[in-house]
Amino acid sequence: MKLHTTKSLIATAILGALFLHSSDTFAVQPKLKQSDITTPSATDANQLATKRATTRLTQSHYRKFQLDDAFSEKIFDRYIKSLDYSHNTFLKSDIDDLRAKYGSKLDDQLNEGDLSAAFAIYDLMMKRRYERYAYALSLLDQEPDLKGNDQIEIDREKAPFPTSEEEVNKLWEQRVKNDVISLKLKDKKWPEIKEKLTKRYNLAIRRLTQTKADDIVQIYINAFAREIDPHTSYLAPRTAKSFNESMNLSLEGIGATLQSEDDETSIKSLVPGAPAERSKKLQAGDKIIGVGQEKGEIEDIIGWRLEDIVDKIKGKKGTKVRLEIEPAKGGKSRIVTLVRDKVRIEDQAAKLTVSKVEGETVGVIKIPSFYIGLTDDVKKLLVDAEKKKIGALIVDLRENGGGALTEAVALSGLFITDGPVVQVRDAYQRIRVHEDDDNVQQYKGPLLVMINRFSASASEIFAAAMQDYNRGIIIGQNTFGKGTVQQSRSLNFVYDLDQTPLGVLQYTIQKFYRINGGSTQLKGVAADINFPEIIDAKEIGEEKEDNALPWDKIPPATYSETNKARKDVEPLNEKHLERIAKDPEFISLNEDLKIRDERRERKFLSLNFQERKAENDKDDARRLKDLNDRFKREGKKALKDIDDLPKDYEAPDFFLKEAEKMAADLVKLNANQQKVDAEIKQEAAKATK
Repeated sequence: MKLHTTKSLIATAILGALFLHSSDTFAVQPKLKQSDITTPSATDANQLATKRATTRLTQSHYRKFQLDDAFSEKIFDRYIKSLDYSHNTFLKSDIDDLRAKYGSKLDDQLNEGDLSAAFAIYDLMMKRRYERYAYALSLLDQEPDLKGNDQIEIDREKAPFPTSEEEVNKLWEQRVKNDVISLKLKDKKWPEIKEKLTKRYNLAIRRLTQTKADDIVQIYINAFAREIDPHTSYLAPRTAKSFNESMNLSLEGIGATLQSEDDETSIKSLVPGAPAERSKKLQAGDKIIGVGQEKGEIEDIIGWRLEDIVDKIKGKKGTKVRLEIEPAKGGKSRIVTLVRDKVRIEDQAAKLTVSKVEGETVGVIKIPSFYIGLTDDVKKLLVDAEKKKIGALIVDLRENGGGALTEAVALSGLFITDGPVVQVRDAYQRIRVHEDDDNVQQYKGPLLVMINRFSASASEIFAAAMQDYNRGIIIGQNTFGKGTVQQSRSLNFVYDLDQTPLGVLQYTIQKFYRINGGSTQLKGVAADINFPEIIDAKEIGEEKEDNALPWDKIPPATYSETNKARKDVEPLNEKHLERIAKDPEFISLNEDLKIRDERRERKFLSLNFQERKAENDKDDARRLKDLNDRFKREGKKALKDIDDLPKDYEAPDFFLKEAEKMAADLVKLNANQQKVDAEIKQEAAKATK
């Protein structure tokens, strides 16, 4: 008995030694098994929502289309794209098999409320996604070689699907290397990187287990909806609830709209005046990689459901939330602490500032959105501006994504006496002209309207009206080009016995047209005087969408130009170009834009760490130099390191400063013209005597 025990102990010791010796050679394994990943089943409510959404879209959408086999193939492609945007999950053989089974059948299934194809395709995606992350985890067994000439393709949207396991594994090797480099650039060492990526990839796998039937239905119906046009969408019940909160100006506690793509969450937009925007520490495009409360650890949220991230960020007014941010422009991650608050309408109200610029008094009215009551607010601001004896006015519509059509028409009416403002055509080709008919012009002085690529919808209506009436000069950047109108309809009917929420359908019902007859759709509104394109028009805008409704025109409305504002465009532009050619802020910006444009053309990104670090260090050095040059001009102390920049630092709005100088130029031009006109009048009077 004693001898047996001794032998057992020796055997155990040897076996233990073998495991200890071999532990380093075993690849990192997922915490969950593939059998833990199950696809939920479609509910009766899901099927009913699908059927009703299909009926409404085929019968009531502005665009008339035929839901047939050909359209079914397009829905199939868009659904696959939404599930595998980077073409690194499915194999080509998967796509071929799925297309043969379902490609031409989705039209019939949608009409019947049949979700079998949608769920079968999603089920295969889940299986493949698990396999890809499991392989990614296996690569973390040892630190990758980052000294070679490997590259990763930046945008694989149009790349072919991999044809073999070897090919798809290569894509994920590149992805893992890129993730490692991103963390090394933040001064992380391999043990920490391994731990972080292991956690991240396991979280991504865990996210697969969190899939709900509503999620699948929302993605699937949206593949159908957005094949019709980019602004038509289906909101599942939970999403619809969040949307209603946003419409009530209560956006997730910090006033930020989030979006998720490829397991990454980024900021889509900031609500003006809300905590996120007020902090001046966040901007659209920034990635959120971690969330924490006032105390405790910051959780890595890579791979989390968007709804779960939102719930983490939400909280009671006055409480704090910490976000780990990867800046949109690159660089090291940073922690941003925000105090939660309700986003109040007054935070988004129009605001007036009056400044003395080159001896002239210039007013600026910033309008963040076309909210109900905007026109009344602006009317009061114009009275205040008149009391302060402004010589010219700038209406700042930058980042204004639109709002109420009625307010766009009424606001335009403050700057003209009367007449048409915008035309609207519905699906039945009926045209309605929206007019200002009060015969009152609140402001008659020189006017500049400031726009950029994020100025859309109602902003485009106002800018177009001022341009068509020759009432004001439009400055900035070509607008977004959203010239369509959507309405929201619940898929629940009042007579439904079962009131289980079915979600909401948002669909296009009309198009906007300028009073000159041209549509604002796709083309947007072009500026009379252009500023450097700080927002990349090749990446953002309606024309970026592959299925945007076309530009067209209708007969012009009956109107007459009320002014000759654009007569001053040429002299203003000359002075503008002379100034910005010498302005250090614009010189620096143009250098940045040149680098951006060069990098935009890149198809591949190096996976050599030293090459990436050299570029990152060069970017940091350039930013540091630009900042210190600015600080020197402002009489401030220079920074030793880019990380020394105060968290609350707010860069000057040199675009607005230049606009104010243009407004001052406009005052002087008008004064000179009035002097000339007076002299001519005097001479004419003498000649008649």
